[in-house]
Amino acid sequence: MELALLIKALILGIVEGLTEFLPVSSTGHLIIVGDLLNFNDEKGKVFEIVIQFGAILGVVWDYRARVGRLITGIGSRHEQRFMLNLFIAFLPAAVAGLLLHKMITTHLFNPLTVAGALIVGGILILVIERLPLRARVNSMEDLGPLDALKIGIAQTFSLFPGVSRAGATIMGGLLSGLSRTAATEFSFLLAMPVMFAATFYELFKNRELLHAADIPLFAVGFVMSFVTALVVVKAFLKFVSRHDFTSFALYRIVFGLLVLAYFW
Repeated sequence: MELALLIKALILGIVEGLTEFLPVSSTGHLIIVGDLLNFNDEKGKVFEIVIQFGAILGVVWDYRARVGRLITGIGSRHEQRFMLNLFIAFLPAAVAGLLLHKMITTHLFNPLTVAGALIVGGILILVIERLPLRARVNSMEDLGPLDALKIGIAQTFSLFPGVSRAGATIMGGLLSGLSRTAATEFSFLLAMPVMFAATFYELFKNRELLHAADIPLFAVGFVMSFVTALVVVKAFLKFVSRHDFTSFALYRIVFGLLVLAYFW
């Protein structure tokens, strides 16, 4: 396999791990960086699915103790309530995704659309950060079904490329009364069923594009995405415990404008 192709895999793996759990849109970054690297063909799309799986396994590893409690304590009322909340939050995007998937992938996956979503999303984050919100839920363990539904509805907006799944769920959490840390941690946990479902659906749908010769390519991207996500998730939690999301909003706006200037 060509060294240049492996280097592209390494770069995209790092980009995925860096952006998947930040409110900056990993899909948007992958579309743009993939376009710049000329790695946006059918193989590139399957590659993106694989590295997204690497990123989600990174957060599963970071939260392995919480996931373990959820599995082993499934008989307890507390864990059943938490799993119900995850299911409620998962459902809106799952249904909308099944209904709109073809339309979204056909018409919206392009750099200019992503740039617009980055800019609009950045402006919305700035607006939300300036609202007089009061946190009434300081732990993700304490949110109720209605809170979970609101976050799930917010997550449906992330089906639009460039919006950011993390950004939509975290902002939805803040608007629902969650603290920054609670909204961020619930976003991490909610990513697991959402991304597992999306990954296996996409891999099954594109199974004819999977070839043994591509294993080194996929392995490089997968490992880099996994390792990078491990580091980013911990660092991001520390950051949100002390800061707001204004810096991410400004980054989105500046990055979106640069993308518009480059591609338009």
